Order: sequence, then structure tokens, then C-alpha cells
Amino acid sequence: MATKVVMVDDIDGYDGEDVAKRDFEVAGTQFTIDLGDANHKRLTETLEILAPYLEKAVVVKAAGRSRKSNADVTPRLRGYTNTDVREWAKREGVEVSVRGKIADEVYEQFIAAHPDARPGTDPQSGPQLQDEPRTQDGSQPQDEPEPQDMRS
Repeated sequence: MATKVVMVDDIDGYDGEDVAKRDFEVAGTQFTIDLGDANHKRLTETLEILAPYLEKAVVVKAAGRSRKSNADVTPRLRGYTNTDVREWAKREGVEVSVRGKIADEVYEQFIAAHPDARPGTDPQSGPQLQDEPRTQDGSQPQDEPEPQDMRS
């Protein structure tokens, strides 16, 4: 049994005998496309029109590789930054790197000292730094109003 391959023009769906793979290059990038003679002629004419523009144009490099998103990664801390962790570690005498990755052990110690930093804790409670004064119920004390002089 024989198999017949029918080439189809990628632009207009034409399936004539003249349809073939056509290779071309634009600004150093190689392309291939299946085209009949009519669309190949249009492509060639278009590339000829484009050529002087490509010769004068300046290549703009891409902004660089984007970093992998951490959107699907569970955050290490809720409501605190790495700077907060480093400052706390310095105050507590815990050895921590000045830059780069903070050791898992340091995060664990920080979370032990700041339970509200644990990811998944109640977001309404917010970060509570240890050195901030708190009342027994955990809220910040309210400033007493200044006594006013009632003498006239």
C-alpha cells in the first residue's frame, strides 16, 4: 500500500503540486515554512523590502532570563524580611551571613522566637518584634493622655 503526502501552504491552505518547504533567514534567525509558489514569491518580495531596514537597524538584546517565580514556593517567614532576621540574629549573638542565603537553622531559631513569623499563622496578628512593649493580651500599650492644666 502506498502513502501519498500532500503538502499544504501554511498561509492559505493551498495544496497544489508547487507547495514545498521554503527556508529563509531574517536578522540571523533561520525559519522554514511550507509555501506554494505564489506565497513564496510574496515572501521573497517582502524580505527584499525589509532588507534595507534590517541592515540599518540595531539589535536590541533581550532583558535577560527571567528568574523563576517563587509564587508556588511556601514563604519562609510571614511579615518579616531577611534584614529583620539578620538584625535579630546579630542582637542574639547568632552567627548569620551578611549576604546571601540565611541558614535554615537561623530561620528556625527566628521563628521559635517569633511564632507569628511562621507561614500560615493568622495574618491579622501581624509581625510582633520582641523588643516592642506589649500588654498581657499581646496588644501594644496605649499612651496615657497628658494631664491638662485646668487652671485659667
